[in-house]
Amino acid sequence: MTNDALLHQLRIDRTEKPRRPPGGGRPWLIIIAVAILVLVAIGGLAWFLIAQPDRIPVHAATAVAISSSGAAQGAALLDASGYVVARRQATVSSKNTGMVREVLIEEGDHVQAGQVIARLDDSNALAAQAQSLAQLGQAEANVRLAEAALANADIKYQRYRGAAGQGIVATEIIDEARTAYDSARSNVDVSRAGVAVSEAQLQVARRNLDDTIVRAPFAGVVTDKAAQPGEIVSPVSGGGGFTRTGICTIVDMDSLEVEVDVAESFINRVSQGMPAVVKLNAYPDWEIPADVIAVIPTADRSKATVTVRVGLKAKDARIVPEMGARVTFLSPAPPGAKPGAAQRGVIVPSDAVKTEDGGQAVVFVIEDGRVERRAVKLGSQESAGQVVLAGVQPGETVAISDKPLADGAKVRLAKADTSSSQ
Repeated sequence: MTNDALLHQLRIDRTEKPRRPPGGGRPWLIIIAVAILVLVAIGGLAWFLIAQPDRIPVHAATAVAISSSGAAQGAALLDASGYVVARRQATVSSKNTGMVREVLIEEGDHVQAGQVIARLDDSNALAAQAQSLAQLGQAEANVRLAEAALANADIKYQRYRGAAGQGIVATEIIDEARTAYDSARSNVDVSRAGVAVSEAQLQVARRNLDDTIVRAPFAGVVTDKAAQPGEIVSPVSGGGGFTRTGICTIVDMDSLEVEVDVAESFINRVSQGMPAVVKLNAYPDWEIPADVIAVIPTADRSKATVTVRVGLKAKDARIVPEMGARVTFLSPAPPGAKPGAAQRGVIVPSDAVKTEDGGQAVVFVIEDGRVERRAVKLGSQESAGQVVLAGVQPGETVAISDKPLADGAKVRLAKADTSSSQ
């Protein structure tokens, strides 16, 4: 090959067009394809809606199984929040000011009425009792002395009076003997009164000694221990912060109840004796049967509420004062309901239950794009929805619609609704 041929192969052809990378240079084709897909989707949705004009839009919810035991109850009328309180509690102190010698209780201890819970220093009380005993002995000795003087005066007076008729003793001497006799008799009466005073003082001293022993006023549980040995307790005042005013606090656990504040606008729904259910914040799944003890006949001006006392029908160690609680006030129990019977069934949204003209409650269950009418038996009204005791099985889907439904009607979901009754 000649040199001219080799040079010709190395020459660059400027007239050849550069190649474009794959997919590049035509972005408008992608935009057109996306637009076509969107139009197809809109068309399909429109066809679905036009092709099903007779389907009623509904929302759906799943029936959830429940099983709770408790007293038979009616429908829920009102909810209110409050706290567990004790109607009977006391901060126990001594009657007199004194130093604590020993404390015999701790927090959480169960005590009985009259049980010794603390002792104070009794040295002064013992000394006062000994002094009263000595004074009583002195008063009794004075009585004996006065009685002896009375006996002597009586003998002298009787002797002089017997000789008065014989003229041997002057009348003045007889009068003096009588006066001495009367004075001696009065001294006996005064001495005996002194004995009574000394006996009363001894009783006071013994009572003061007994007051150095602090006893429980009633049976209960110790919730607070305030004093320690060596401290001064006084029922009067705190003594500048260095003197205790009590030994401990005792609560009668059998007197526990719940106090709730009900808004004035709803207090007309609450009446004395109506049933209720209490749920403690610490045990939200535990339903405690209760009833209304009293509606306090006064309102709180700042909060516009009325206090309601609710009594607990169950006694349990888990219930303690100052626990947060939620009270559901109920209508009277349905006729024939058995107290303590277990309530089993499902819970559905309240809007899913319809009441027909005859008073029959019904629910519409969704199956294969249609609804099936079910006559149901209702239980209590809960905060999560309506309890259905019979007619609906757990896991079935119920329809919720503002429009009237009929058995066998075609339905469609108004929107994706994955919520269910909790």
